[in-house]
Amino acid sequence: MAIQGLPCALRLIGVMMMDSSDEFLATAAANGDRAAFAALVTRHYDRVFGLCWRLTGSRAEAEDLTQDICAALPSKLRGWRGEARFTTWLYRVVVNAAHDARRRNQTRGRAADGWGTWEIARQDAMSEDRAAMDWLAQSMQRLSSELRDTVALVLGEDLTQAEAAQVLGLSEGTVAWRMSEVKKRLRAMAAEEANL
Repeated sequence: MAIQGLPCALRLIGVMMMDSSDEFLATAAANGDRAAFAALVTRHYDRVFGLCWRLTGSRAEAEDLTQDICAALPSKLRGWRGEARFTTWLYRVVVNAAHDARRRNQTRGRAADGWGTWEIARQDAMSEDRAAMDWLAQSMQRLSSELRDTVALVLGEDLTQAEAAQVLGLSEGTVAWRMSEVKKRLRAMAAEEANL
C-alpha cells in the first residue's frame, strides 16, 4: 500500500515546493535539498537566460552562460545568507558570471566576432519597423559594460534603480547617474549619425 501511494506523495511534495517562497527553497537547496534546487531552477531559468542574453548580446553565449550558472548554483547557494531577496542575489550571481565571461572572451579576442556576424545577418533579415531596435542594440554595444549592465537590469528586467543598485553593489545615485549618462550618450550617437 505504501508503495502505491508514493507517486501521489511525490507529486504533493512537488506542488508544495512550487508554492514555497524563493527564500525557503534557497535555504533548503543550500542544505542539499535537490527538490528545492530543482524548483528554484525551474522557476528562474527563463529569467536567468533572458538576463544573460541581454548582458552578452548573443543567444549562444547566453545559453552557455546560463548552463554554467545553473551548474555552479549549488555551490554558490551555500554562500547565500538571505540578507536580500533571492532574486536580487540571483541577479548578482548572473551579473558576476557575465563579467567573468566578458573578461575571458576579451583575453581570447573573440568577443566581437560572433556579435558582428550575428548583427549583420539579423539586420539583413529585419523589416523596417525593427530598424529602431537594431540601432539601439548597436548603440548599446558602444557603451561601457557598466552602462550596459545597468540598462539591462533597469529596462530589461524592469528593476527599480534601488533594486539595480543592490544587485550591482552601487548606490542608487550612481545607478541614476548611469541611466542619465546612457540617455545622453544615445542622444549624442543619434545626432552624430544624423550628421553623416
